[in-house]
Amino acid sequence: MIAISTWNFGLPANKVAWEIIAQNGTALDAVEHGVRHCEADPEVRSVGYGGLPDKSGIVTLDACIMDHYGNCGSVAYVKDIKHPITLARRVMERTNHVMLVGEGASQFAESQGINREFLLTDDARTRWKQWKKKQEFSEINWENHDTICMLAMDSTGLLAGASTTSGIAWKMHGRVGDSPIIGAGLYVDGSVGAAAATGRGESVMKMCGSFLIVEYMRNGATAQQACIMAAKRLAQQQKDWSEYQVGFIALDIHGNYGAFSLKDGFQYALSTPEGHKLCDAQYLETP
Repeated sequence: MIAISTWNFGLPANKVAWEIIAQNGTALDAVEHGVRHCEADPEVRSVGYGGLPDKSGIVTLDACIMDHYGNCGSVAYVKDIKHPITLARRVMERTNHVMLVGEGASQFAESQGINREFLLTDDARTRWKQWKKKQEFSEINWENHDTICMLAMDSTGLLAGASTTSGIAWKMHGRVGDSPIIGAGLYVDGSVGAAAATGRGESVMKMCGSFLIVEYMRNGATAQQACIMAAKRLAQQQKDWSEYQVGFIALDIHGNYGAFSLKDGFQYALSTPEGHKLCDAQYLETP
């Protein structure tokens, strides 16, 4: 059993997930409820309730979830739904679709008994007003990195992954990043492993980052090697790579994990039977 997630708030999220898999619960339940913890925390300013808004002052959320067998669900550009990860799972399990967006996703949420809630907190509104005065670019770092991703393996050896975000602060209204895109922000293949990405979503989408990592593992790379190879691939493909942050995590079917980023500062949370810890990821020095 193992759980790995992105950034420092992945640690409390992992603890929630671990309670589930330690009691022989499923990896799918673990990743959903683990990241729900972040979605509900107003102190986490890049996920769910308390997430920083777009340029218009509107909070829009993206999420996706994927299981061991390749089943997946995704929602994007969702307003007033505190737990988009649960909505993504409902899309996966209760519709014939993979992805719902915007008002259609919110209407589906209401049909599932998920009530709308106003998500812009007083703190987020204050920060937005302060930003409007300066209109400065928002750096992607541990305070504003846009995503929590979680990968887990349960006691039966099954994998699952989840990703949820409010996106980059002050983004253009309507912007959607990699987090809800299957194969970009998240990918799970029960015969190989799972991977997820955080950071500048546009860069991850250009290379289908998570799918690429799983394919590297399929071809013999370890989880760590696959994350490194993906980062190098990104840097070779995108010449402005040193101007932003992207971090990758991976988990193979044997419980081996990997984590790597473009720049210093990316942290990941790791939970095993030995305990929970926050780790500093290795990073790229030259492409």
